[in-house]
Amino acid sequence: MSALGGPKQTGGVQSPTGMGIAIGIVLIIVALVLAFFFAQMAGLIALVGIIIGGVLIGFGVHFVPVGGAPAAMGQAPGIATGVAMLAAGAGLAGLFGGAWAAPLGLPLALAGGAVGGGLLMAITCTMVNIIYVFGMGIPAASGKVAKDPITGDTFPEYKSQGTEGHGLPFISWVGGVIGGALGGLGGTLIYLELLDIYQAQLPTILDTTVEQIAPVAISLAGVFAVGMFLMNAVLAAYNITGTIEGPHDPKFKRFPRAVIAAAVASAVAGIFSIGLLELVGVF
Repeated sequence: MSALGGPKQTGGVQSPTGMGIAIGIVLIIVALVLAFFFAQMAGLIALVGIIIGGVLIGFGVHFVPVGGAPAAMGQAPGIATGVAMLAAGAGLAGLFGGAWAAPLGLPLALAGGAVGGGLLMAITCTMVNIIYVFGMGIPAASGKVAKDPITGDTFPEYKSQGTEGHGLPFISWVGGVIGGALGGLGGTLIYLELLDIYQAQLPTILDTTVEQIAPVAISLAGVFAVGMFLMNAVLAAYNITGTIEGPHDPKFKRFPRAVIAAAVASAVAGIFSIGLLELVGVF
């Protein structure tokens, strides 16, 4: 109990409740059953891929260094934008790369998505540090740890009073690249799973050829993949609540809640995207 009689403080880390986990598992199982009912084994495999993709996105967002408005004023480490916006930018870059490589096969497409997301974050983090150092004249200093876990650089002597740190430490740069790669990988996986099932099912439902249905299948898969990426990025943003420096930040330990939420949300959204085939067949 706190001095004011409130609940015991947990340092910002809240474990998922047993009831929440149970409800989430039930929803995932129901979604898997419905996916099998709608499209047999192809639907089940697609939904599993969608859930995995959503989990990768939700987990990856926690690596991304986000400083928000305080970072713009040099009062917090990270990139001066919101969690969802930054994650969406990295994820969409990866999704475009993966979609471009889709005709080359699943492994190359997933690699393209991961490289695209990671590359965008690498460029972004590098340019942000150039602006911080040469434009604002401030060094990279974490407010969460005294030493960079990778380089061993110390921060206390460089951190300004009244701030939570500033700039973009190397560990944050690495976290951003990892987060971008995971987000691009997850978004690409969702896109490819939806594209496969649409290209397999729509020609039969609409009595047309794969070539003729390709623009519709690609468009639908892209729209749903982007939507699910944004959904999972926002869920992770609510879990982070504000700023995060990267994998060394204590807020990173919150990721189990986001992973569970992403899995459940992706299962529910995925069943709607797969159930669309049943709706098209009826009308």
